[in-house]
Amino acid sequence: MSKFKIISSVFLVSILIYSCRKVEGPGGSVTIKGIVVERNHVGNAVFEYPAADQDVYLIYGNENSFYDDDIKTSFDGSFEFRYLQKGDYQVFVYEEDNAEPSGTSEILIPINASENNQIITLDTIYINNF
Repeated sequence: MSKFKIISSVFLVSILIYSCRKVEGPGGSVTIKGIVVERNHVGNAVFEYPAADQDVYLIYGNENSFYDDDIKTSFDGSFEFRYLQKGDYQVFVYEEDNAEPSGTSEILIPINASENNQIITLDTIYINNF
């Protein structure tokens, strides 16, 4: 077999193997879900209620700094990202933060989905509203 055929064969096999590798993102059977609760501070009192219509963001992988998907919470503060591949993800929401120049800060939750058909239920996410 010529050198060209060997190199071509190795190249084709490596392309096939790499193209079959699934990365984080849509097209799988993983679900990430949770609830967002808003804390409203009035004087010394703190009131908690479901954060309806709150934006929740999802980053595929753990190296990106820009979100890949977003969803709004339901009337009861719940959200669900469905049909994801196994892999690493980050969920984040914004909350009011008077200490920040922008007036907001993010709450970032790293997630590892290690199995197909996995349903990951996050702890309640509390966001502050001053």
